[in-house]
Amino acid sequence: MNQLTLSLQFGKFEDVARHRAALPRHKVARWLRAALQDDAELTVRIVDAEEGRALNRDYRKKDYATNVLTFDYTQEPVVTADLVLCAPVVAKEAEEQHKTLEAHYAHLLVHGALHAQDWDHDDDEDAQVMELRESEIMARLGFDNPY
Repeated sequence: MNQLTLSLQFGKFEDVARHRAALPRHKVARWLRAALQDDAELTVRIVDAEEGRALNRDYRKKDYATNVLTFDYTQEPVVTADLVLCAPVVAKEAEEQHKTLEAHYAHLLVHGALHAQDWDHDDDEDAQVMELRESEIMARLGFDNPY
């Protein structure tokens, strides 16, 4: 099994207790390990819409809060990255997609961990390959196909 050093952080925002409950450390670690092919040092930060929007604007030039941002620093010999998930966006999407908050967080963490390992979905072919990989990982974790 790959080694994982995990820092799990929660910003201060309304309803943070609900998000903490959906993200117990042992589950977050399990979901991330399922997506990792190498040892990793990851920080997972759960933020409010204001922080999510500022990061997306400053680093991606997109002025809105998005569900997950991956800041990948190295892929070898250890994957190092920050995964930032925007709690209000994740909660809204989970509701719209009729998923539990836990299932949606699991998917987004798998998605972000794949990005940290240089997976991408910029074109249709890459998107199909990445979605298939995510679906396989989610099935192994006991979740429904996220797509």
